[in-house]
Amino acid sequence: MSRKLFTCNGGVHPEGHKDASSGTPIVILPLLPRYVVPLRQHIGAPARALVRAGDAVLRGQMIGAAEGYVSTAAHAPTSGRVVAVEPHEVPHPSGLTDLCVVIESDGLDQAVEFQPLDWRNLDPSALRNRIRDLGLAGLGGAVFPSFIKLNPEGAGIDTLILNGAECEPWITCDDRLMRERAAEILQGVAVMRHMLGAREVLIGIEDNKPEALAAMRAAAAADVEVVAVPTLYPTGGGKQLTYILTGRETPTGGRSTDVGVQVFNVGTAYALHRAVALGEPMLSRVVTVTGHVAAPGNYEARLGTPITDLLLAAGGALPGSIGKLVGGPMMGFDLEDNAAPLTKAVNCIIVKHSSLFPAKPAVLPCIRCGACARACPADLQPFEMYWFARAKDFGKAQSYDLFDCIECGCCSFVCPSHIPLVDFFRFAKSEIWERERHKHDADQARARHEFKEFRLEREKQEKAEKLAAKVAENKARDAAAAAGVAETAADPEAERKKAILQAALDRAKKAREGVTPRNTENLPPAVEKQISEIEARRAESGAAQPETDPPRAES
Repeated sequence: MSRKLFTCNGGVHPEGHKDASSGTPIVILPLLPRYVVPLRQHIGAPARALVRAGDAVLRGQMIGAAEGYVSTAAHAPTSGRVVAVEPHEVPHPSGLTDLCVVIESDGLDQAVEFQPLDWRNLDPSALRNRIRDLGLAGLGGAVFPSFIKLNPEGAGIDTLILNGAECEPWITCDDRLMRERAAEILQGVAVMRHMLGAREVLIGIEDNKPEALAAMRAAAAADVEVVAVPTLYPTGGGKQLTYILTGRETPTGGRSTDVGVQVFNVGTAYALHRAVALGEPMLSRVVTVTGHVAAPGNYEARLGTPITDLLLAAGGALPGSIGKLVGGPMMGFDLEDNAAPLTKAVNCIIVKHSSLFPAKPAVLPCIRCGACARACPADLQPFEMYWFARAKDFGKAQSYDLFDCIECGCCSFVCPSHIPLVDFFRFAKSEIWERERHKHDADQARARHEFKEFRLEREKQEKAEKLAAKVAENKARDAAAAAGVAETAADPEAERKKAILQAALDRAKKAREGVTPRNTENLPPAVEKQISEIEARRAESGAAQPETDPPRAES
């Protein structure tokens, strides 16, 4: 019984041009004398360089470590010597440079010792970390780090979808990979299924690829269903393929994982097989070289291969070429420099000719015909988003679900006014992201300022509290001392002893001054007797020298 398929709204039927490159087997490029390996070949933070100029490296050696959570590693495509770690041209719509490791091959192609992974018994978290260090990223276009997508995220994934639709014109690298290496792809699918705990595995392939469908069905196990889906662009979109195969609609602003589905590209499954079965990092990929070249076809090239060498492998660009396109004609971008290297994100190089890619007509005003809305596979209103993006009213554009746009180019393809609608949407998204980044930075700065003010106020309060405590302690000590004096003054015995002591001191003082003390009140009788005897002897002898010390009482 065939699976029930669901129909997405919108979509277009551009001319395929796939026969030009799909008829020949994959060609493996020979070793080159020089490779340029960008440290940013994935969504997220670029890898952190682990080598510097002059270092010797081996094939498969990690030369860039993942930096942050959304990141993955980079590896040397061959053995040789690092001649530079510097900015270099890269294949990117901006045309800007990025940090790259330039390796000069020694011709030996010596590799590090690869260690296969025991994926059935290895702890899932440890397995994902190993996959991260092996540099795996999605090869379907988004180049999202694979180890993140292989996390079931708590609730788990019940359906695993392998995307073999390859719906964009000209591109045939996935088609040839499925025809020639179906068994290895299915082994990678088994690893994905194990890691995600998926109960159901579906492989979606457009029905214009009968050879790939046959090869995958022959290699698939009984519990893996290979489904032929209608040929319609953009069937290969993750959300669109999810809906076609399962009928589950991805919520606005969400991902397929929100409905229990995870989607991978067939190239990613093949790379995962090589990672776990051989312990090999992602060192190469299959790329389509087609268009106005002598030998269109698919080539397995090492990451970091200069695109100039890829074009030479395809016989070189023929006379009359007018530029190169990275990716397909619907979502691709113009290549600014042929010296840019092959990255994980590059699945196709198209050499343009005026007969294949005629000059774009002049842009005319929007007539609000609604053709773009009818063609939109995400059920958006592109003409409304265009007006607000053009007016830089980004808040209003966002209110029309701007970020649900997958930038497939269907709206631009059908626009009778030839408006580059997707360019406006990309512009609006980038502006919103930039404003969000500035807002985030401002919020952080404000939070730091508020915390500083709080800290200074807290320190001021703590100082005041310490001072108040010190004052209270001193007051308490003074009060205790005053209470002790008052207690002493109220004691009669203490007063009597004090009076005796004071009298003795007074007599001693008067004796030193030549005056006989007469204040003998309260003296013991024996002392008074001694004093009387001393005075009598003084009177008899007429002695002039006074006693200086008071007599001591006999015990």
